This record gives sequence, C-alpha cells and structure tokens, in this order.
Amino acid sequence: MSGSPKHSPKRKIKSASSGASPKRQKNPPTVTGMEVPSDLAAQDSLPRGKLTLKDGSVIEGISFGAQTAAAGEVVFNTGMVGYPEALTDPSYRGQILVLTYPLVGNYGVPPTEEMDDLGLPKYLESSKLQITGLVITDYSHHPSHYLNNKSLSKWLTENNVPALYGVDTRELTKKLRTHGSMLGKV
Repeated sequence: MSGSPKHSPKRKIKSASSGASPKRQKNPPTVTGMEVPSDLAAQDSLPRGKLTLKDGSVIEGISFGAQTAAAGEVVFNTGMVGYPEALTDPSYRGQILVLTYPLVGNYGVPPTEEMDDLGLPKYLESSKLQITGLVITDYSHHPSHYLNNKSLSKWLTENNVPALYGVDTRELTKKLRTHGSMLGKV
C-alpha cells in the first residue's frame, strides 16, 4: 500500500494560556469539541460546569451531580462495565475519576444498603462513594435495570459528589496518559 493512513483531526482541549475565554455556543452547543445530543441542546437550563486542571486546561461539560466544587487527583478508568463498583472502590478515594466508556448511568444504581452473607455490600466495593468527582462522555437520563434503585445523578447528589458529562474523555485520557495524573477541580 502506498501513502499513509488518514487520521481524523485531533480535538484540542482549551488551555488557559491561550488567552481565549470559553464561549457558549448555540444551535447546537459544543462541549470540548463534542456536539451535545439534540434532545439536550434544546434544554438551555442544564447547569454547566468545568474541570480545571493544574496545567491550566479548562474542560467544559454539563453538570449532573452535586452543585458543588471538589478538588483531587484526576485519574481515568477504561473499564466497560461496573461504574457503581468503580465509584465505590477505595483505590479511587479522594480522586476525580474519568470514565472512558461512552455511556454511563444506563442501568442506574443498585440497592446500596443490601449486604451479602459476609456483611459486605452486595453490589458495591465499599459502603460509600469514594470519588470526589466524576467526568464522563454521555449520561443516560433514563436508567433501566431490574436492580435499579435510583439514578446515578441522584446518588451523586445525595453524596455531594459533582459530575460532568459531554466531555471528550478519550482526549482527556490521552492527556493524562501523556502527562501523568494531575490535580484538578470540578
């Protein structure tokens, strides 16, 4: 074969050092270079939020957790399933977790008080959320699963954990992989 393979252009994360302030676009709004789904684009009342990294990068998103600020080490998880387990995993204690799987929240949150025969949480890694913040690509507003006890948004809000969706988590993960985990604030 001749020539090199074609690659799609890379999306850039806005940097504070660029001097450009983030502007909210209309019809449709964009969030870190991603188009917001049309059913959400019509809802201008959705609260916006941002993740600010120690290097000055600012990543915009849509808030769906607690309406509060939180700081911590920004790390990523590339798992395809098990977000309730990841969010309650003690190894993520005090960290802002970036999930790379494109859809999160689709099966809600299982009963958090239910214990197994050994007295351990039946569906979770620990008895409480361990993360200080969550960043995802897309959030399912209508969870569907036979164990669904509440929405992910409600669970995060009840536990005072801020969260953002509408973020290009693949680009953010590449940045974290290249530069290492870094401090951030949601």
